[in-house]
Amino acid sequence: MATDPGGFGKLRVFEDFLGLGHFNGAWTETGLTNIGQLAFTSVNEGAIAHTVDEPGGVISITTDTADNDNACLYAGTFKPADGGCVMEARFKCADITTVSINCGFSETLSATTPVQPLEWSGATTASYAVAGGMALANFDADTTTDVWRAFFGDASTVSGGGALNGTSSGKAAVNDEWDVVRVEIDPNGYARVYHDGVLIKASTSAAVTPTDVMHAILMVENRSSAANILEVDYFFAEGFRDWTV
Repeated sequence: MATDPGGFGKLRVFEDFLGLGHFNGAWTETGLTNIGQLAFTSVNEGAIAHTVDEPGGVISITTDTADNDNACLYAGTFKPADGGCVMEARFKCADITTVSINCGFSETLSATTPVQPLEWSGATTASYAVAGGMALANFDADTTTDVWRAFFGDASTVSGGGALNGTSSGKAAVNDEWDVVRVEIDPNGYARVYHDGVLIKASTSAAVTPTDVMHAILMVENRSSAANILEVDYFFAEGFRDWTV
């Protein structure tokens, strides 16, 4: 039975990267660690630094130098059926023309060898790379047309009335320009994906299985054999507690 005797039913994380003094120098890290309230994992090493030349609290994540090296900030897990869930992040990339970014919710996430939930090759998606549910915004420099897109997937295939190759926002990514992505999932599994405050796509059926548990993610992956820098201004995620006894 759902109850909230102490007012603790809402699960909420908002990391603004303020006061991370121990990140003032680059810190090379492998495996799983924490950045403030968030978990962080990467494929191979990556440098983490607190950016002090921009206001408002910004974290800088530098990937390793090999093609397809990635790094992931995440929080959760959240079960949509418990009252829905939402995540939002503001970020920018120094050279976004050589990366892939997935931001939203993914059911599947490895804490040691993270895999991009969705990947591209040319004019079509290379794969829904994980079998679990996903609702997210994607940009991938390996596409023929480099724009932000909304995707819904489950069981390695398209879901939610979406399209195999997603729904285009019509907006290209720009180097060193802030992007804001927001993804909402309702208790029935229906979902919406926004970019810079504009709705890209609302699902017309369940995008994910509502009883599955989801990670809120922001993941970047190289598309060239060179390090890249992702700067993150904030990361927000919210869901509800399962009071079932």
